[in-house]
Amino acid sequence: MAALFNCRPELILFFSIFSFFFLFPVAFSDELQTLLSIKSSLSNPTTNVFENWEPKTPLCKFTGITCNSNGEVKAIELSSRRISGFVPFDKICSLNSLEKLSLGYNSLSGRVTDDLNKCTSLNYLDVGNNEFTGPFPDISSLSELTHFYANNSGFTGRFPWNSVENLSKLSVLSLGDNQFERTPFPEVILKLNKLNWLYLSNCGLEGEIPEEIGNLTELINLELSTNHLTGGIPAGITKLKKLWQLELYENELTGKLPVGLGNLTSLEYFDASTNYLYGDLSEIRQLDQLVSLQLLQNQFSGEVPAELGEFKKLVNVSLYTNKLTGQLPQKLGSWANFDFIDVSENNFTGPIPPDMCKMGTMRGLLMLQNNFTGEIPESYANCTTMERLRVSKNSLSGVIPAGIWGLPKLEIIDVAMNGFEGTITSDIGRAKSLGEINVANNRFSGELPSEISNASSLVSIDCSNNQFSGEIPATIGELKKIGNLYLQNNKFYGSIPDSLGSCVSLSEINMAKNSLSGSIPVSLGSLPTLTSLNLSENQLSGQIPTSLSHLKLNLLDFSNNQLTGAIPDSLSIDAYKGSFAGNNGLCSQNLKNFRRCYGESGKPREWYTLLICLLVALIVVLLSFAGYLYLKKKSHKEHERSLKQNSWNTKSFHILTFTEDEILDGIKHDNLIGKGGSGSVYRVQISDGTDLAVKHIWTSDSGNRKISGTTSPMLGKPGKKSKEFEAEVETLSSIRHVNVVKLYCSITSDDSSLLVYEYLPNGSLWDRLHTCKKMSLDWETRYEIALGAAKGLEYLHHGCDKPVIHRDVKSSNILLDEFCKPRIADFGLAKIAQADSTKDSTHVIAGTHGYIAPEYGYTHKVDEKSDVYSFGVVLMELISGKRPIESEYGENSNIVTWVSSKLKSKESVLSIVDSSIPDAFKDDAIKVLRIAIICTARLPTLRPTMRNVVKMLEDAEPCRLVGIIVSKDDGSDKTEQLKDHTKM
Repeated sequence: MAALFNCRPELILFFSIFSFFFLFPVAFSDELQTLLSIKSSLSNPTTNVFENWEPKTPLCKFTGITCNSNGEVKAIELSSRRISGFVPFDKICSLNSLEKLSLGYNSLSGRVTDDLNKCTSLNYLDVGNNEFTGPFPDISSLSELTHFYANNSGFTGRFPWNSVENLSKLSVLSLGDNQFERTPFPEVILKLNKLNWLYLSNCGLEGEIPEEIGNLTELINLELSTNHLTGGIPAGITKLKKLWQLELYENELTGKLPVGLGNLTSLEYFDASTNYLYGDLSEIRQLDQLVSLQLLQNQFSGEVPAELGEFKKLVNVSLYTNKLTGQLPQKLGSWANFDFIDVSENNFTGPIPPDMCKMGTMRGLLMLQNNFTGEIPESYANCTTMERLRVSKNSLSGVIPAGIWGLPKLEIIDVAMNGFEGTITSDIGRAKSLGEINVANNRFSGELPSEISNASSLVSIDCSNNQFSGEIPATIGELKKIGNLYLQNNKFYGSIPDSLGSCVSLSEINMAKNSLSGSIPVSLGSLPTLTSLNLSENQLSGQIPTSLSHLKLNLLDFSNNQLTGAIPDSLSIDAYKGSFAGNNGLCSQNLKNFRRCYGESGKPREWYTLLICLLVALIVVLLSFAGYLYLKKKSHKEHERSLKQNSWNTKSFHILTFTEDEILDGIKHDNLIGKGGSGSVYRVQISDGTDLAVKHIWTSDSGNRKISGTTSPMLGKPGKKSKEFEAEVETLSSIRHVNVVKLYCSITSDDSSLLVYEYLPNGSLWDRLHTCKKMSLDWETRYEIALGAAKGLEYLHHGCDKPVIHRDVKSSNILLDEFCKPRIADFGLAKIAQADSTKDSTHVIAGTHGYIAPEYGYTHKVDEKSDVYSFGVVLMELISGKRPIESEYGENSNIVTWVSSKLKSKESVLSIVDSSIPDAFKDDAIKVLRIAIICTARLPTLRPTMRNVVKMLEDAEPCRLVGIIVSKDDGSDKTEQLKDHTKM
């Protein structure tokens, strides 16, 4: 025994050497095979991250691999490597020494399996910003975790919150931007007292924020925005003395700011926008480290604390749509590199703070709809970074500093509805970025400078209701992008520039109530998108140009001028009734209250018309007699009836070049081209070869009628006219817009209702994107479709006497002509907006699944913002080429949730864009994507109007490149790229 005992050290040494030379290579070989197996499951076609993952390479030299001192894999760092594929968590978690697994910002898919719970040595886990599906598994065994990122990765279902209770060492927890099932704020989180970073935005939280949140005293970042949280901001938050960022926006919080909020003296970013908070802002006065303060769209009242003017770091202030009063601190924004201020829609008074651009960095000054007084400070004339200056609807006065007109980056100057005077100076020629001028309802005077033509980006000029005089500069024809020109109610004289005919983007012209003379330029008839032309109450003379007959105008007013001659036949319709009053020299063959026009011989044209009518009548009688003889010889079955046997009532809205019988003969199965939301649609060719689209509105009986023949006209059973028919006629009969389908007439009888439209040969946008009729649409075409459709909806919402709500905006209701120009169609569900919004609820489903705004599910109310949401879905279809509902989105998800799941990195955002769109245009597509996301905001109040959508789309035209992704590099794994609370 003694001998054995004496040799024990040698035995120990022997076995140690044996283990090193024989067991270690086995472990090394196992881990090598594991890594090679992981490589086989993943791919990255655009980078070479796995290039050196080969059997001959030491595994510790593999890209992204870190080993410990024993040569075992300690960390896998493969974030932001453009990797795709399914993650083999069973293989990864067989690496027993693995402490860090970082796979964030890739395109990984599939499910995160239960095998993850076997990675018990992990202290850092990042699977965020990917494209996983399904629920997240239990991870209660990962008790060593200190950093856990799973945000924005497509997870659904119920998150296993109970498993988090064991993760007591967590300092970072980031689970936001996933479509988890709604749940109250998890109490287990309140026990994680080492947390310093908590990101739970947009992940289904509801109920109240617990008072015990104050126990997490190490927190420096708390983000709970875009959830369903209710109640007040708990007083416990005031205990978080280390807090650097607090984001609570887009919830349903109520009450006042908690007493003691001023204790958060480290707070730099505070955003509680879009809630129902009220009370004063006195608690803000001690937060002197603030960089950004955003409290917009609440119900705050009282004055802004004077101390805000002394905050040395403050660069962003957004307080719009509250009930705030008093003056703004005059030193506001004068200390730091101030960026923007938006205090619109309040009751502020006093002067505009003068030094917000003192550091030369300010981009936006927005103070609309307040009671500010005094002048615009001279200091802003040197603010060369300014992009938006909007101070309309105030009580400002004086002369606008000349330099403001020529600021090089200024995109919009809106000073309407104030008391400004003076002139628009020649400096405006230097405003190369200026897209919109709105100086309406002031006391401006003098001439429009000819240099305005150098502001080549202008899309809208509104100088209405001022005292401008002189001639309209001929150089205005050089503005190729100008869409709206409002010069009414001024003192302009001279002729209308013929060069206006070169402004090919013009859609609205209003020069009423001036002293313009001369003739109406023939060139106006060549404007392809002109829809509104008002030249009333001037001194215009001469004849109305026949070239105007080519226009598709929804508003025409030449009244109270000195025009002479014949009114063109195409303009002599009831829709333009009153448009020519007060011109005693005009004559018309069709309009009442006008004298009849005479031919060259001096005899009335009616005489010739009468002869022609008699001749036509004779021919009709002869043909009818011949037809009678023919029909006497032809037998009919008793149950067959012809459409022509009914008594028809035709109501025309345009001059018709076809007869009633031509339409009725075309309603047969052979001509059926589709079925809409409320009727069948037929393609009918009339005698001159023109194709028309005829919609047969279904009644309660005719909708289910079986079609038996293929050549005989078809008819529904007797019944009253459908509500859909009445809605469509009411809506379309008065509408004339280049982007709304043209309704020629309605034809009705006791048992049938027909609508005759222009025929659009390229079918619907849905067909061209998603069906066997799919065509390759380049980005320029998609953009033009988006812009045209937006303009059509803009007219419905803003251009009619009362707003028209479409209620079924979708890609199948956007038709395309031979040039792929869009028309809004199918108004079977449309309604005229009512003044009393409480009456706007509906008991029928208004819309189509995938396009319906989320609020409809609980309010059953529709308004213009419902159409805006649906249009945002259409934009997403155009950008991605995907349908609104796809199986890849997951259960209870749609294209909106799918897009929102991909907004955390530039790579994932770019992956949304249809692969057929060339890389050169993908940045342009992303600009439109931003608009789509704003349109599909969860809260209707956050969605823009269609007028603003059109403006944003015009700003996003393909030739103008701007970046929209702005990422934060602070370790938060959260991106701010599409969050923009301002009205900029």
